Amino acid sequence: MTTAASADLWVRSYHPAPAARRRLVCFPHAGGSASFYFPVSAALSEVADVIALQYPGRQDRHTERGIETIGEMADRIAEALRGHTTLPLTFFGHSMGAVLAFEVARRLEKDGQAPVHVFASGRRAPSRFRPENVHQRDDDGIIAEMRKLSGTDPRVLGDEELLRMVLPAIRSDYTAIETYRAEAGAQIGSPITVLVGDDDPRTTLDEARAWEPHTLGSFDMKVFSGGHFYLTDHAQDVIAVLKEHLTS
Repeated sequence: MTTAASADLWVRSYHPAPAARRRLVCFPHAGGSASFYFPVSAALSEVADVIALQYPGRQDRHTERGIETIGEMADRIAEALRGHTTLPLTFFGHSMGAVLAFEVARRLEKDGQAPVHVFASGRRAPSRFRPENVHQRDDDGIIAEMRKLSGTDPRVLGDEELLRMVLPAIRSDYTAIETYRAEAGAQIGSPITVLVGDDDPRTTLDEARAWEPHTLGSFDMKVFSGGHFYLTDHAQDVIAVLKEHLTS
């Protein structure tokens, strides 16, 4: 059973909005932390209660061991979110976070607490598998991958001591996502909107479009210029997409 204290380990609320009528739950990418979504929270706090998830092994949870399977992480997040279902939930997840958003939605749906919408960003459909081995590389290999995708704060990449401290959590994340296999025919009832960069080395447009069979609801796809972290260059556009949904 997840207690209130343990659930609070997972949830960060940077701009509480007690009068909000909707709640946006943000799922970070592999190696990412809740603070990645601080600007999203600031921009949308007038229209939604924005919360971001903090995975084990980073920032204020740096002493905890990372979780190496998507299934276990989704189970733990679903438990933590059960205390936050008093408002209609919308999920936004980037990269590994998109898969976690999908799997958590599946779990909450079984309890009648499904999100009203899932935004899956920068990730191929759960049914599309690619053999990847970043989690099996040495530390330098993982760091090279992080630099290639340009999603890690340069201050972290330039701080040897800090980098070595967070590498175990990053390796756990890569282990989880690279060993993930979706259940055959896995679907959710919630509508899905996919957001993707047109030059993403980790997700082709065809792989992004393959999310459509994973929902029984409506499907939409929005393509932006850029690579895997297109959303850092198009932050205002992504926020506008979310705001339109949250105010509709």
